[in-house]
Amino acid sequence: MAGPERDERPLGDLGRRLATRRAQLGLSRDDVADRAGMAASYVRYLEEHPGAAPDRGTLLGLAGALETTVPDLTGGTADLPPGLEEASRTAEFGELGESESRTLLGSHGVGRIALPTDTGPVVVPVNYSVVDGAVVYRTAPGTTPALAAGHRVAFEVDRIDDAFSRGWSVLVRGDAREVTDPDEITRLDADAHTAPWAGGDRELWISVDPAVITGRRISV
Repeated sequence: MAGPERDERPLGDLGRRLATRRAQLGLSRDDVADRAGMAASYVRYLEEHPGAAPDRGTLLGLAGALETTVPDLTGGTADLPPGLEEASRTAEFGELGESESRTLLGSHGVGRIALPTDTGPVVVPVNYSVVDGAVVYRTAPGTTPALAAGHRVAFEVDRIDDAFSRGWSVLVRGDAREVTDPDEITRLDADAHTAPWAGGDRELWISVDPAVITGRRISV
């Protein structure tokens, strides 16, 4: 099976969501076209033209091919928390080994850091990467994520598939520290895969060295 084209720059909300979901499944445009019963050129058109307005039948075919739902594909659930669908009757719950947990953790993206503050524990989302086995993220001095430095913290990342009522989560517990070594900062600037969505001047690196990594998966 051919992999997704890495140099594509999809335009428009539907196009971005279509291409992102296709990449998550490791599918090429030809793969999606075969699954949906349409021409690969039309899949490309939908990804690259912001004004594309396929009918509901086409959207249903694409959603089925991409193992998702029409609302997810069109952004209708963007402001809703994941996990609103009912549990599957054939769901199976299992613990993940450390190796698989580390692999899933290394997929990068957005996770949640749980840390102590003067007013009690808080949980905040951060864009993170995994570099040399450590969870790293960039923030600004004085922000809540920066308060993790010097504390034992928890970091959690998950993926939820509402369409099929399945998903996984990985939990990391370890000591957080502020990265101060210039050489290490330079390496993180070069090797980290994500940047803060919040933008602005966020040059403070925090590193969480995992002491314990556990994971869970719900499959159907």
